[in-house]
Amino acid sequence: MNTYMDCIPCFLSQALRAARIATEDEIKIRKTLDEIGMMIKDIPFSSPPPETGRIIYRKIREITGNLDPYLEIKKESNNKALLLYPSLKNKVENSDDRLLTAIKIAIAGNVIDYGINHRIDLIKNVEETLEKDFAVCDYAAFKSRLNEADEILYICDNAGECVFDRVLIEELKRPVTYVVRGRPVINDATYEDAIRAGIDKVADILSSGTDAPGAVLSTCSEEFIKVYDNSNFIISKGQGNYEALSSEKRPISFLLKAKCRVIAENIGVNEGDIVLKG
Repeated sequence: MNTYMDCIPCFLSQALRAARIATEDEIKIRKTLDEIGMMIKDIPFSSPPPETGRIIYRKIREITGNLDPYLEIKKESNNKALLLYPSLKNKVENSDDRLLTAIKIAIAGNVIDYGINHRIDLIKNVEETLEKDFAVCDYAAFKSRLNEADEILYICDNAGECVFDRVLIEELKRPVTYVVRGRPVINDATYEDAIRAGIDKVADILSSGTDAPGAVLSTCSEEFIKVYDNSNFIISKGQGNYEALSSEKRPISFLLKAKCRVIAENIGVNEGDIVLKG
């Protein structure tokens, strides 16, 4: 997916928010915005937004000296999500279609996105999402791929959201390789975040090797690319991974909530809709 004009103010807004979380030094915050503003004017619109995000967050780390500004926010998100885990499992147990309910639960966890939202009422947002109908629901394709797959590559998105992914993984009944970011970027999940969510109990954990907020393949490790190329069923969570992989001709099922107008229009849904696409 290409970058759009509407992405530019979003990049700057994210940069300011992240810089303020990373440091209270107003001089460093101003320097961060100045340098990122100069960089953004030269970004190629043919590149996916996470590729630019990678450059932006590298600059934030460089100027502020804070390697993981969202660390405490990620821990808090995970703790809140773990408190919901028993009730989420109960929803699956009491549903008519366990797999479809688990998919919706995994998508509900996609609200935990501090790149887009800086104020998140987790319980309220999850309940609202679970009550929604799918705007796109390629469930038949998902089940077909699942039935034919010996194992699954599951590319995750945010910390805290991993707990919701765990609910779905437990319903897939297949070996799963769960892919996390190579290093901290926004509140995206790293190896440590996946461990805190208990993902190691239900899946193997693999780093993508990238510090982009999405699986931009040109920035990923050879190890990840080898697994990716050999996978016959890939689950991609969230907007960043959709932006990075939506042009790929691969057996990918995208699970996400459309949280911005650009993504919504690209998919052909309304902002706030939930999507199982591909």
